[in-house]
Amino acid sequence: MSANKTDALLNWLIAITVIFALSLTVIFFALSSIKELSVQEKIQYRNQALTTTAIVFLASAVMFNAYYAAKRAQSMHKNAIATEKNLEIGIQNAKLNQDRLVAERFMAAIAQLGHEKIETRTGAIYALERVAQDFPKEHWTIMEILTAFVRENASTQSMEIQQQLEYSPAVYTSRRRGGPRPRPYSDQNLHEELPKLRTDIQAALAVIGRRNSLEDPKDQKLDLRNTDIRRADLLGVNFQQADLRGSDLSAADMRGADLSEANLDGAKFVGSILYEAKLRKASLIGANLQRANLNRTDFSGANLRSANLQAASLRAANLQGANLYKANLQQATLKIANLSGAKLFLANLQGAKLGKANLHLTGLIGANLNGANLNGADLSGANLNAAKLKQTDVYFANLSEASLTEADLYQANFIGANLQRANLYQANLTRSNLMGANLSGANLGDVKLEGAVLTGAKNLELHQITMALGDRTTRLPDYMEPPTHWRQSS
Repeated sequence: MSANKTDALLNWLIAITVIFALSLTVIFFALSSIKELSVQEKIQYRNQALTTTAIVFLASAVMFNAYYAAKRAQSMHKNAIATEKNLEIGIQNAKLNQDRLVAERFMAAIAQLGHEKIETRTGAIYALERVAQDFPKEHWTIMEILTAFVRENASTQSMEIQQQLEYSPAVYTSRRRGGPRPRPYSDQNLHEELPKLRTDIQAALAVIGRRNSLEDPKDQKLDLRNTDIRRADLLGVNFQQADLRGSDLSAADMRGADLSEANLDGAKFVGSILYEAKLRKASLIGANLQRANLNRTDFSGANLRSANLQAASLRAANLQGANLYKANLQQATLKIANLSGAKLFLANLQGAKLGKANLHLTGLIGANLNGANLNGADLSGANLNAAKLKQTDVYFANLSEASLTEADLYQANFIGANLQRANLYQANLTRSNLMGANLSGANLGDVKLEGAVLTGAKNLELHQITMALGDRTTRLPDYMEPPTHWRQSS
């Protein structure tokens, strides 16, 4: 029923009520005028008429009040609906204005990325960062734009083409005879010859590195593959799960950077600083980390298969459970490093410094430790089967329950080492020094002891020596005589 019809019906009801009340009043007053009635009865009829009239008018007043209250409520409801609609329209307009503002700022910044002036491009990068901060919905789109900008403007392929042009025969023949010849790329003069990274590329990497990673969508990764970002300032950047395969980050400063679970296969970090960086579960297959500063870096669970860590500094680094199969660690510094449970099968550790390193239960099958320093290292339970430890220093190291089957320990220095219950079956201990070593329960079956020094060895028993292969050059403890077959073989 419409509002007009409701108002008309209510008006009719009010009119009928008033007419009815007036009729009753007239009737009662007429009755009170009859002469046959007593004065008392006349007064009674008049009082009833007045009372009835008052009740009818009171009821009419209540109806009027209720009616107008309902009208006010209806009006307020209409006003509320109108206000809500206006608010919705305002929100929609604000959203449209915001989208328009985002689009304008977005397009302006992107247009400036291709500007010829580096200052304008750098400003555009920072403008995109502000858009990503103000409008989280555009966060990942902007990150993809910036990573694409870095890939396009700092590609390793363009670097290779430039090097080919610089060192091509045509360049040499075009030079005057006796003129200076260009020097090829060399790690020896890395810092002197590497060009400084462009300001706009550095700015893009800084913006990417300090983004709010909580806004990153799931299953999406930063794509910085095959980029030439040598000498980049990446201090404390967040590159978690980033794809940096084949990239060159030589001489980059990446102190405190987070590269957890990143893909760094084939990447170059020659001379880079990764002090206290996080590379947990990162993939570094075939990566080049020569002479890199990796002190206190977390490589736990990382895959460093065939990685080149020659002369790298890994002091106090965490390599627990890392895969270093066939890795090159020549002359590397691993003092106080944690290599517990790491896989170093066939790894090259020649001349490596492993003093006081934790190698508990580490796999070193076939590893080359010739000339390495293992003084005070914990090699308890380690697997050193067929490992090479020629002229290796193992002073006071813990090799309890370690397996050294067929290991080459020629001229190794085991002074004060703990070889309790170690398995040295068919190992080569020729001319090795075992002074003061603890050989309690060690398996010396078919161990070569020619020229070995066992003076002062602890807990060495005759049956152990009987199983070994020695001669008159073997120096035994004072309380022990050489077995008969040793003298006969001599």
